[in-house]
Amino acid sequence: QVQLVESGGGLVQPGGSLRLSCAASGFTFNRYRMKWYRQAPGKERELVATITTFGGTRTYADSVKGRFTISRDNGKNMVYLQMNSLKPEDTAVYLCNAVSVVDSTENYWGQGTQVTVSS
Repeated sequence: QVQLVESGGGLVQPGGSLRLSCAASGFTFNRYRMKWYRQAPGKERELVATITTFGGTRTYADSVKGRFTISRDNGKNMVYLQMNSLKPEDTAVYLCNAVSVVDSTENYWGQGTQVTVSS
């Protein structure tokens, strides 16, 4: 059974940091490109960051570049999103996504974790 389980969200003040985690199971993790998306109320889902199968390439949305870092541990089937210098506009539900490098239509989603940036 495929599962992606996010954790690490919460309430943080502007300028603060959070580290999100996504635990993957039920599929061959190192054959999947991993992504973090976010969705704020009333807004479209936004791709935040992507990391390739062995971490060789990482890409970011312009809105988070220089503040967020995506990483993965293939030995633990985990992907992370380190978020620094958080802003109120980063408030959203953050979702983990796995996309097969063999068949991009094969992809899985987690349930999301809420991040709220507010004073």
